[in-house]
Amino acid sequence: MAEGERAFTADSFYRYLTEEKKLMGVRCRSCGTLSPEPRPMCHSCHSTEMEWHEFSGKGRLSTFTCISIVPLSMAAKGYGRDNPYCTGIVTLEEGPRLSARILGVDSRNPQTIKTGIDMVLDLDDVDPDSPAPSFRPA
Repeated sequence: MAEGERAFTADSFYRYLTEEKKLMGVRCRSCGTLSPEPRPMCHSCHSTEMEWHEFSGKGRLSTFTCISIVPLSMAAKGYGRDNPYCTGIVTLEEGPRLSARILGVDSRNPQTIKTGIDMVLDLDDVDPDSPAPSFRPA
């Protein structure tokens, strides 16, 4: 790993999200496989020749769920039976899938949310204590 390069860890992934507002994953130098999660070894060919890869932040909503029975951390943010939140799987433009919060949709009326819609990365309000990628309709 070159000097100044970040290790392929969750901490580095979260720093990219919170500080640089980038969705960074890894690319295998041996076979080209992309992964939106940082990992020291390719899940396809098992090579350890990995490098950081910046994803475009564009994708499509593959599936979703609206959650109204929430964990304590989300209840503290005001979510619950009367204010559900949405989470889903976004298929990134580059191919891999990523689990993420889905913003900008009506979680109280999930019938209005359609799979296949174009999504864009939204890192405006990343929680520094619990960073996670979020997407919204493009």
